[in-house]
Amino acid sequence: MASPSALKFRQKAVLMNPSQMLRAVKRMTHEILERNESPADLVIMGIARRGVPLAQRIADYMQVIEGGAAVPVGSLDITFYRDDVHTVGPQPRVGETRIPEDISGRTIILVDDVLHTGRTVRSAMGELMDYGRPDAIQLAVLIDRGHRELPIHADYAGKNVPTSRREVVKVRFTEIDGEDRVLLGEVEE
Repeated sequence: MASPSALKFRQKAVLMNPSQMLRAVKRMTHEILERNESPADLVIMGIARRGVPLAQRIADYMQVIEGGAAVPVGSLDITFYRDDVHTVGPQPRVGETRIPEDISGRTIILVDDVLHTGRTVRSAMGELMDYGRPDAIQLAVLIDRGHRELPIHADYAGKNVPTSRREVVKVRFTEIDGEDRVLLGEVEE
């Protein structure tokens, strides 16, 4: 297989534009609030990299809806919890894990941009359990593309997109990429 730098993304479609992404965030936030009694019981954790800005947007909109105190937001870097860490390379890029407060007895809203095989979410749950014992973990994703390899299910999904295994979903956030957009394409050598 070619090195990642030799691979080229060929865009096939725009799955979500900025207004559609905003609408999905608002809908998911309302669903989270409807399912949970109080935002005071929640901690929102974004999976690095692109789960973090999505988590922050959900928390920000939650504060707009509910008023009052901000919901704590943290981030998880799952690099060393991956079941394929040995294939990442000799010096994997490791980010920061930030746990905003004690998660024991809280409901964690685990947030990621794309749900695919379920392995990233499994790794994130493993890391969370090293920091405490939450009452519950709920999963929110912007895109659920299917092809699960583990019994993982999104509690909240912005959009379900059936894909082939060859296709790639790229989520772009202004905070990281300079634009909001979700793209569908294929990787070519």
